Amino acid sequence: MSAFRKYLPILGVTAFVALWHLSVLASPGTLIPGPLAVAAGIIELAKKGLLAKYVVASLFRVTWGYLLGVAIAVPLGILLALSRRGEAAFNPLIQLLRPISPLAWIPIAILWLGVGDLSAIFLILLASSLPMLAASMNAVHNVESVYLNAGQNFGLSRLRMITSILIPAMMPEMIVALRITLGISWLVVVAAEMIAVNSGLGFLIVEARNAGNRYDLVVAGMVLIGTIGLALDTLMRRLEGLESVRWGYAER
Repeated sequence: MSAFRKYLPILGVTAFVALWHLSVLASPGTLIPGPLAVAAGIIELAKKGLLAKYVVASLFRVTWGYLLGVAIAVPLGILLALSRRGEAAFNPLIQLLRPISPLAWIPIAILWLGVGDLSAIFLILLASSLPMLAASMNAVHNVESVYLNAGQNFGLSRLRMITSILIPAMMPEMIVALRITLGISWLVVVAAEMIAVNSGLGFLIVEARNAGNRYDLVVAGMVLIGTIGLALDTLMRRLEGLESVRWGYAER
């Protein structure tokens, strides 16, 4: 039974592709391309050297924007959560900015940074840092007080308390936040590339639509976006198997 369950995802995808192909065959006048046309579009992009170019461009922007957002948000969230006055002063501002869609910042990003990588990276930084900031603060508050009391009983310094007790105790919850935030960042880069840059998978979709209604390339871009997004999430989920955080999932 377990061996059969292992192949269920493959069977599900195969069934979807087959249904897609049959639906297109049943409606010959439809503008939606079939899976064979989409596969041919991907091969065409690869032969022209555009496939690697656009994928690398999107991953480059996501990598820098996401890592910068995490590097800023996690330490700041820990510091604010450990300071009642700091959290009281800045938490209302964080909660005010967090619901604003990163896409609403596109005109400002273009005004400040122009059309190019910097504006896209700025948008991804916003998309990743604000949710991570809130998640980091919440993770600190959810750490069991018994862990912190034990550290105090052993006379640990504040820095040692953070590095040896607080951060390891936060990690199970933080990995979930990292996964969600990475998904948001991937969504935002595709949307930003449709407006603020002239390369990447988002740009591919818009360019294919404008250059003669190449819907095979439009859907090819969508397939690539979904596939890379799944790969990124799968890599992040591997962090849940680390020995240092597995205990947090066993308790749930």
